[in-house]
Amino acid sequence: MKAVFGLGNPGLEYALTRHNVGFEVIDLYRKVHHIRTKGRIQESALVYSWDDLLLVKPMTFMNESGTAVKGLLTRHHLSPKDALVIYDDLDLPAGRVRLLAAGGPGSHKGMTSVVERLGTDEIPRLRIGIEIDGRTATGRDYVLDRFSPEEWHKVALAIERAVEAVDLFRSAGIEAAMTSVNRKPDLL
Repeated sequence: MKAVFGLGNPGLEYALTRHNVGFEVIDLYRKVHHIRTKGRIQESALVYSWDDLLLVKPMTFMNESGTAVKGLLTRHHLSPKDALVIYDDLDLPAGRVRLLAAGGPGSHKGMTSVVERLGTDEIPRLRIGIEIDGRTATGRDYVLDRFSPEEWHKVALAIERAVEAVDLFRSAGIEAAMTSVNRKPDLL
């Protein structure tokens, strides 16, 4: 079994914000694969079970995402290497996608929470770029704002690529998925 965690903030006021691209990947994955099962709340998260896959939206706020990730991995007896964490990244240009097997959290507070709660940075992650040239808003204001139509076009393509990456991670593992996803040119 594998678990895919799309990070975001719960609540309508955060829907479609830059910080919620992880939620968007989970939603598109469900749509593409016609997953109609209802989500259940488990360990502070909304969980959709499908075959050998858990699709997860932590219902904690972003900065406490590690609580839900650790709780679900423990509950389902999964190792961090059986999980994929998807999140927005200010260190990548809008629309860029990068898949990694491990690494530090960078400046992302949700990923910092995951690494701290798990006690390891050995957890696969898919970073989706949200940075734009010339932005004037600061970090918190920027990530909690919505995309412009031009930005959304780039990010929507990245979200589609992220769905493909989840399928590869699920079927072939992180190494094969990284080879395919990271070699593909971004559609910026």
